[in-house]
Formats: sequence, C-alpha cells, structure tokens
Amino acid sequence: MALTLSRKAMAVKPSSTLAITAKAKELMSKGIDVVGFGAGEPDFNTPDNICEAAIKAIKDGFTKYTPAEGTLELRKAVCEKFLKFNNINYEPSQIVVSNGGKHSLTNIFEAILNPGDEVIIPAPYWLSYPEIVRLADGVPVIIHGEKANNYKVTTAQIEAACTEKTKAFILNSPSNPSGMIYTREELEEIAELAVRKDFYVVSDEMYEHLIYEGEAISIASLNDEIYKRTITCSGVAKSYSMTGWRIGFTGSSKEIAKLMASLQSHQTSNPNSIAQKAAYEALVGPQDSVCKMREEFRKRRDYMYERISAMKLISCLKPQGAFYMFIDVSELLKKEYKGQLIGDVSNLAKILIEDFNVAVIPCQDFGCPDHIRLSYAISMEQIKKGLDRIESMIENCCA
Repeated sequence: MALTLSRKAMAVKPSSTLAITAKAKELMSKGIDVVGFGAGEPDFNTPDNICEAAIKAIKDGFTKYTPAEGTLELRKAVCEKFLKFNNINYEPSQIVVSNGGKHSLTNIFEAILNPGDEVIIPAPYWLSYPEIVRLADGVPVIIHGEKANNYKVTTAQIEAACTEKTKAFILNSPSNPSGMIYTREELEEIAELAVRKDFYVVSDEMYEHLIYEGEAISIASLNDEIYKRTITCSGVAKSYSMTGWRIGFTGSSKEIAKLMASLQSHQTSNPNSIAQKAAYEALVGPQDSVCKMREEFRKRRDYMYERISAMKLISCLKPQGAFYMFIDVSELLKKEYKGQLIGDVSNLAKILIEDFNVAVIPCQDFGCPDHIRLSYAISMEQIKKGLDRIESMIENCCA
C-alpha cells in the first residue's frame, strides 16, 4: 500500500504574496532593476533602542526557555498597552505571546473551532485567513464588502451568513488589503449582532498604530458582553518595523488563553526569548519612531493616491490605515496587451513583472479577482519609478 501525504496540507494554497516577493528578489539578485510593491513590511530599520534591548538580552544570557505563553514582564507590558491604547482591561493570565500574528491566529482557531464550525470572513481579506481556518478544521464562509461601502461588510450581510454552525467572525480594521477602518457605529452594530447570535469576534488589529483618518477603536472595548466574546490579536511587526522578530500577542478570556498557551507549549514552546525582550522595549520605550513612520507612510499614501487617481482604466479609494493601495483593475483586464486579452489579475501581474519590472500582488487570493494590491512601505523614489512603469503599461494598452 503506497504511503500518502496529508490531504489537509496538500489543500493549502501557497502564499501568493510571498511568491511574488520571492520572484522580485530573484530578479533583483540577477541585477534587474525591479520595483517591488509586494512587501507587507515597513522599509525602515527596527528602531535602535529595540535592537539594543535585544543585544543586552544576549549579553545578559537571556537565551533560555521562558513560559510558553511569554514572560510575565512582557505580558504585563501588553496589558498596559491594551489598557492605554485600546481601552481594554486584560490581566496577564489573559495574554498569550506567540511567534508572530499568524501564529496567534493559528492558536485562536485551534482553540475555538471544532470540525465543521464556520467562520465568517469578509472579502477583501488577508489571504491567510481562510487557510488558517481550514487547517483548524473550520469552514470559511466568505461575504463581500462592496466598493461603494469602502469594501466593508454590513451587519445585514453578516447576519444573513450566520447558521447554526457559525462560531466566529473575523474583523480586520485597518484592513489588509483595503486599508479601510470600521467606524464606532459599525463596530457597535457588529458587537450587538455577535452578542445576539452568540459568536466570537476575532479582531485582528495588527495595523492599529498606522491610521491616517478616523480612530483606532477596539471592538472589545465597547461593552462587557462583546469583551467576553472577543479575541484581540496584535503584535509589534508592522508598527515597530519588527516583521522578522516574530512576536504577536492575543488578549482573550482566561479560558481561551489557557487553551492557547497549552497548544503552544506542545507546538512551539515559547516565543524567542531575545525577541521578547525587544518587544518589551518596543511597547514601554519611546514611541517617536512609530509617529515618524506613520507620517512618512501618510506622505507616500497621498502621493500614490493622487497618481493612481489620475491614471486611465484603474481606480482606488484613499486608504484610511495600514500601508496598502487596493486598486480596481477591472477595466484594464478587458484590454489587450501585445494582441492578447489581459483577462485576469494573475496575467496582469505576470506582464508587469516580466515586461515592466514591477511586482504587484494579484488579489484573487484576497477574495477580489479584479483588484491588485500595492504596498507603499517602500521608498518614495521606488514608488515614483514603479508608478511610472505601471502608467507606461496602461498607456501601451490604450495605444
């Protein structure tokens, strides 16, 4: 009898964002001048005070195991951050520090889902959400936010998608890839529905410090009932330019936190001890680097929005947060390039990287097959160069 591999593992789609980024890096390694709009990470170095804290941890010998759920020191700092920034009161026993945001989400769904439980996911969505849910034996239920509603879903849509098997709803605000933010009123409506229908809200707030219009509102802060049903997920990756340090964290009920810590203790043990010291410094140290990055991203966003708004055949809404431009290319897909119909976003991305040396993220894996995502977490010089090339490609299709 032939050995077989895991059907679950074989069903997982590879990350298209990582694939595009890898392709861009491969071309760059060959000396080709590629502009990579795919990056989901700031182009700034990790702030010096955070790096120094890590170096000190190494020199002090802080290189052994820690509690699986993270050091008490760091969990206390996370509690303080949640209280001051998010207006949520958690105790250290409600905090689990993990190996990045993806790991936090994996812990969450493995802790709350049973086989066949449904998770409502609004599209556009971060492409890893459905895969993480499936790996936890859950069933993704996709609903679509309309462009006319800033790519956000309504409570009527959420309620229509609810069934007896609905276990959770994923809330991502600011959103990757759209950059849009749910208002207080919208969050209050979602909270009321979650309490009434009795499902969890998994609130992914990874981009909470990168907001340009509106305010950061955590749904768990609205009232006691939604607090009980919310698992708040964040981390240091985006706000402190620490993507490679791999530190994420969650706030939840003590019961869920205990389950997640138990799972993590068997799967990975503790997060990196040195990175925990760095994350502690990020949370309790000076915050001026966050402000500087946010203001630089705002300048880049404004420039990109003006340039794209002036181009033919494509359009976008002005993102309120994060560092992505979510671009509607539905009209461009109807055009021909070199005598052939462009047709779909994967082909568009292929044309852009092969003929114009520009890497963009096709968003079919984000639930929006007529959109592409451009990151503005790259230098202004690269942004200008890349947009010039995209405009040249569009002009070629209009000729």
